Amino acid sequence: MFGLLGKNKPVKIRSCDQNTKYGVAAKDVKELLEKGCKILQLPPSGAHVCLYADGTKVTQEFFKTLPDNTELVLLARDQTWSGVVCDIGQLLSPGRYSDGLIEAAKGLLSDEESPKRRKILTDLLLNLEDRSELESREEDEDWFKGVDARFKTKAAYMKYNCESRIRGYVKEVDDATKSIQKAKVKAEFLKASKCLVEMLKAAKYNGCYFDRTEKEPDRLCTREGWFTCQGSFDQEVCQSFHSINPYGSRESRIIFSTWNLDHRIEKKRSVIPALVEALQNHKSADVNLNYFYRLLFTRENLKLVHIVCHKKGAHNLLCDTKKIFRQASNTDKGKQQAKAKKRRLV
Repeated sequence: MFGLLGKNKPVKIRSCDQNTKYGVAAKDVKELLEKGCKILQLPPSGAHVCLYADGTKVTQEFFKTLPDNTELVLLARDQTWSGVVCDIGQLLSPGRYSDGLIEAAKGLLSDEESPKRRKILTDLLLNLEDRSELESREEDEDWFKGVDARFKTKAAYMKYNCESRIRGYVKEVDDATKSIQKAKVKAEFLKASKCLVEMLKAAKYNGCYFDRTEKEPDRLCTREGWFTCQGSFDQEVCQSFHSINPYGSRESRIIFSTWNLDHRIEKKRSVIPALVEALQNHKSADVNLNYFYRLLFTRENLKLVHIVCHKKGAHNLLCDTKKIFRQASNTDKGKQQAKAKKRRLV
């Protein structure tokens, strides 16, 4: 459960060289570092904290999003932590897994030439005991804690989760109406907005992106529910190989809410202003609304990114001016030519 604003958030901290965990409650990262350094007897200067699971540095903004009792690692200035892979001895304790798996894991972890393989293995080990194969509320009650009772399956909730994000983009389009001064432009913008919503309804708000039961071209995850970060807007792939399975556990489900569907061409800085500008001297029927729909609500312009890969600065990418307006069909061209000929005869 997320900590309330101004309230202390309970977390579990440990050092990088000890397995003992300590419960700490703090309202922000600064207080967490102060308390943690006293408990673990670390020098406060240069101390920092990261996620035990994958080594992601915990900033103040990220700290606010963490679920209660998240496991963290407190580090001194020169210490680093690349995730649970550093603690392989604990994960592969005797009796938990077969000797074959242990040997295979150790072999992969010693392969310094393949950081990608190391990251994949880390994620695998983290989820060896996950419950992603369980789907219904009856099968995995813990996963559904805090989820509305109307959702009976994980896929149904994840689909709703995606729909909710997309609906938020619709609200931002609607909010843009308030800044339009000219009545005619506002009227055309409302028509365009209504048309975009109808297109989105027909696509069921693209909730399929998070639904692992959908067909492969329509979902962003594997059949098991694994999502992979697609990298920041200016990169082809995620350089850190971030991945997560929100179907696996309640904690993973909550942490997944910090992942973003990021617009490469930004909706507020570029897409919506371009639509408003196009309607200054044109009717909504003249605008290529299908193009704007794809930019605002589909994978053509959306990238699923880990919070670390979500760059919030200006992307400096613009809409394609050649696609903003509809291309006249042959029928339309014929009508225009007929009207022009009639005017010449008159």
